[in-house]
Amino acid sequence: MSGAVENHPESASPASLRILLVEDDLVIGKAVARGLEDAGHTCTWTKNGKAGLDEGLSQRHDAIVLDLMLPEIAGLDVLRQLRARGVRTPVVVLTALGSVDDRVAGLREGADDYLVKPFAFPELLARLEAVRRRSADRPAPTLAVGVVSLDLTNRRVTCAGNHVELTPTEFSLLEILMRNAGQVVTRKMLCEHLWEGEWEGVTNVIEVHVNRLRNKLSQAGAEGIIQTIRGRGYALKAA
Repeated sequence: MSGAVENHPESASPASLRILLVEDDLVIGKAVARGLEDAGHTCTWTKNGKAGLDEGLSQRHDAIVLDLMLPEIAGLDVLRQLRARGVRTPVVVLTALGSVDDRVAGLREGADDYLVKPFAFPELLARLEAVRRRSADRPAPTLAVGVVSLDLTNRRVTCAGNHVELTPTEFSLLEILMRNAGQVVTRKMLCEHLWEGEWEGVTNVIEVHVNRLRNKLSQAGAEGIIQTIRGRGYALKAA
């Protein structure tokens, strides 16, 4: 797969992460693996979709960096199978496919973030650390709105007593909506909460995550709890 990683300086990371890298391009793979190790992380590099899937299912990782155009099993299929098997590890997708549809497809399959090739390594590192922070346990009380309950200590979501599987990004999105239940949360607020700063990506990234979360809650018995406020954002309201 064509693409490049811009030169990166050595940097110190606040916490060591175990990263699974699934990338068939030898130049990019070598650069990313070396950069992660220089930053103090542990990197397991697999070079095709089958090996990446096997590693993702059999070993624990703090985050996964996943290319889309892979031999043996395509990246989207790897992501789909990981999520179907209950693997909730945060996933950052790497792709040379820069169209909105391509990026949205990855998000819909359960990716937490994406980068379009070529990319700067410091940005990849920052995104990995951000998705990991969103998935980390944070002691807090349980939040409840209607039939939806969110336990931040154990990072568990139930709806009408039934467990709901969410990605780290969906969990973080539901958290801010529940903390502001009954109030409008703007897209800008959601972007800043999810990505901890100004988001310069396509505007429908938030819509993809919200729609995916809304569908999961609806299927679990909380239909209509997330309302779209036209021109303003979203609001969580119990029936």
